[in-house]
Amino acid sequence: MAIKENKFSQFLFREVSILPLIGFRIIFGLTTFLSTFRFILLDWVNLHFVETKIQFKYFGFEWVPLLPEFYMYVLHGIMLLASIGVFLGAYYRIASIAFFICFTWCELIDITYYLNHYYFVSLIAFLMMFLPANKAYAFDAKKQQSKSCPTVKSYMLFLLKFQLILVYFYAGIAKINYDWLILAMPLKIWLPANSDMPILGSIFTYETTAYLFSWAGMLFDIFVGFFLLFSSTRIWAWLCIVLFHSLTGYLFQIGVFPLVMTFSTLIFFSNQFHLKFIQFFARFIPFFRFEPNQERITQADNKLFIKLSLLIWISFHLLFPWRYLLYHGNHLWTEQGYRFGWRVMLFEKAGTATFYVFDENTQREGVVVNSDFLNPHQEKQMAMQPDMILQFAQFLKKQYEAKGLKVNTVRAEVYVTLNGRPSQLLIKPNQNLLNLTDTWASKSWIKPLEN
Repeated sequence: MAIKENKFSQFLFREVSILPLIGFRIIFGLTTFLSTFRFILLDWVNLHFVETKIQFKYFGFEWVPLLPEFYMYVLHGIMLLASIGVFLGAYYRIASIAFFICFTWCELIDITYYLNHYYFVSLIAFLMMFLPANKAYAFDAKKQQSKSCPTVKSYMLFLLKFQLILVYFYAGIAKINYDWLILAMPLKIWLPANSDMPILGSIFTYETTAYLFSWAGMLFDIFVGFFLLFSSTRIWAWLCIVLFHSLTGYLFQIGVFPLVMTFSTLIFFSNQFHLKFIQFFARFIPFFRFEPNQERITQADNKLFIKLSLLIWISFHLLFPWRYLLYHGNHLWTEQGYRFGWRVMLFEKAGTATFYVFDENTQREGVVVNSDFLNPHQEKQMAMQPDMILQFAQFLKKQYEAKGLKVNTVRAEVYVTLNGRPSQLLIKPNQNLLNLTDTWASKSWIKPLEN
């Protein structure tokens, strides 16, 4: 046992080239800058955070506030500057901390806009705060030449690679379900809708194509991360990643996620590759040409603390996605334990929610026009997610009581269709939603999926 522990410790703390970490820093800084710039350019700051009457909160993060309009733009401005700082390795520690705080803050303001790749970026940004990615080929390294270093500890690269493999692997595991593999849903719906795509569009109308893509997508996600680990299969795995993300990016308009994943996986490539990659940017950025101090800087590591931290981090990310097993019913239907589990694009779901507010003063029940309070994306997401339905009911009580009504009852008729099934009730239509509170417990008021 002592030998195994020693070998494992040697693996974690052996010195390896810093080049892959530098390459990853450049990629992360560049992609987050482009993503933030695109967000501002498309006027999404205004749409998401300014022209809004309600923010649907993550359970446990209700305390994260929406700032006034000016400060929301300030947050995104800081993200732009911080991304540049990460990219250049300039005032890196401050820049990485600032980016993590601002990005995660914006992410937690409204659950409506939850995306797996936002969660991924937050996790990577958190890890980058602790990694010495400015110790070479960076503004900071040139400024403090004596502290520059050509190597880092192996566990630093291991953590980033683990996080990338996990995204793919768990996305593949999530696809091992009846709808995806046996019914080829939702690809049976999505692919024919893109039959006008050049070259491949004509084959999207065939049912066989949906089955082929479903099984290929599952196998790709499960195995591609592991194929990246081996030099003999790495280039082929990465070419498959390029093809996969190019196709999904075209078909489903999922923003910069394909770009982020395609280039982040370059961290698996050789030191020589990353040196050439850095040298490309050195043509335009002079201090990227600055070679690090070749003398390794030895630091006394608190190995016990680092091992414990790694154990906690890895254990959490391995176990947390499985929490949906603690809840009753089909998690694609109830969405309990669905988020933060790398379940990427598993269903086609749509709903209509009609809310009824009962006024105790007049003993009359009125129908709510949801669009009076919600933007189109909020209305779409709320109509099929139970926790958002519950929050909207509480919001309606406050809104109508501010107008002089006495509201003790809010109910909703919510009809949802999942992966082509007939529309059916999601919750009990006579349930007074004001009597319910959101908790970690199973939501017994959600009606089970009938087929």
